Amino acid sequence: MKSLSFQSTSRDSNVRFSAAATEVDGLTPSTNNVAHASSIGTSSPDASARGPRPAVTRFEKWLLRRLLAAIGNPPIVAVLWTGEEIVAGGQPDPNSAAETIRFRIGDRATFWRILSDPFFQFPEAYCDGRLEVDGDLETLMGHVAESAALSPQGTRWFTYIAKLLHWGGRNTLSASQKNIHHHYDIGNDFYRLWLDENLLYTCAYFEEPTASLEQAQCAKMDHVCRKLELRPGETVIEAGCGWGGFALHMAKRYGVRVRAYNISREQVAEARRRARAEGLEDRVEFILEDWRKITGSCDVFVSIGMLEHVGTANYRRLGNVIDRCLSADGRGLIHTIGRNRRQPLDPWIERRIFPGACPPSLGQMSAIFERHEFSVLDVENIRLHYAETLRHWLARYEQSNETIRQMYDERFVRMWRMYLAGSVAAFEYGSLQLFQVLFARPRRNRLPLTRAHQYAHIFEAPPSPAEEDGRLPSETVSWGQR
Repeated sequence: MKSLSFQSTSRDSNVRFSAAATEVDGLTPSTNNVAHASSIGTSSPDASARGPRPAVTRFEKWLLRRLLAAIGNPPIVAVLWTGEEIVAGGQPDPNSAAETIRFRIGDRATFWRILSDPFFQFPEAYCDGRLEVDGDLETLMGHVAESAALSPQGTRWFTYIAKLLHWGGRNTLSASQKNIHHHYDIGNDFYRLWLDENLLYTCAYFEEPTASLEQAQCAKMDHVCRKLELRPGETVIEAGCGWGGFALHMAKRYGVRVRAYNISREQVAEARRRARAEGLEDRVEFILEDWRKITGSCDVFVSIGMLEHVGTANYRRLGNVIDRCLSADGRGLIHTIGRNRRQPLDPWIERRIFPGACPPSLGQMSAIFERHEFSVLDVENIRLHYAETLRHWLARYEQSNETIRQMYDERFVRMWRMYLAGSVAAFEYGSLQLFQVLFARPRRNRLPLTRAHQYAHIFEAPPSPAEEDGRLPSETVSWGQR
């Protein structure tokens, strides 16, 4: 999965959009959903013709305050359709350094939809233009995620409602093909606008906080390859290869042979084109097939960002596939979005962006390994690297939003902005994790004594300005300081 939560503007703009788009279930372009932009403080042309807006009742105000309290009273202000403001917690905190963000609810019907099903209807109202945000969407989503994380009891009821109203489907072979087509086959040109040059749609690895997205994505690939201790001439099976960037990297940089599986037609076609262009067709084979139908044997099994689409009910079957193809001395790595405890994905993300997706807990992942006694050698959680990756994606997305609006429509632009900004918040405040789990056959004893091989390249590099000041690389900048 290439990730996974309310502002209509970029960080540097205060433009709001007012839309009257109809609800759609897919991501295909539609001229029926095009919203019309308007600047702050401007009503729609026929607003006055509709007469005075109905007053907000005391009961409705009380319910909204209860909703804001349930998610921890984040520093946000709800502006109702009459212009009345409801401040979370009653009054702004004068001692808080947090920026207060306002969101505007356009009408009573939208208000009641949000109250009845907030986890789904809030982002849906934003995408339809029935809810507007003054300020930065990423900041708003961060405020909500931080407060909700500190008030887990209050959000439990909303999670229960979401489970009842938006129960996810099963990841059968046919359903998986539909789900992948829904997200990954909407056009390679779209993804080229905001991903890195290798079209890597998974978490990058920032060895330096100032690294570019391209540098961080290359560092991620090398980070995984060092964990796997790839050697020239070895065979690798990759399950879920995206546009082929990692498979080609392994072949070029580490001299291995790769068989890479994927069920996205557009991605496989692009990957094969790149293999031909780079003269790697004899070392990398891209196969348009589901992971269930993987054949052959390998020294190394690797999956980057696929497990989220497999479904927990299929984990034992995935373990059987790995056992069938992995050599007696083989090893593997699974890189996946995850959770600290088992729970479903955000219902709006599951419905609009990633149908069928389910980020697992480490306990759920054990179903892959235990039956065949695979030894788990290393678990690393790099969730803050994913938050940073998403910030890069969101910034590039905003730079291309006019092009994307012309390719699709206004609702599409808002929908993906919501997804990216909400995902930043989810990783920043810990509701989503990013696990890299290294495993091997139980009797593989050719293991490194330490993790020194993972980081030797950092200490062998020319000294950075921080090191010249007497600080070690690990002492330069923490995520918290950044």
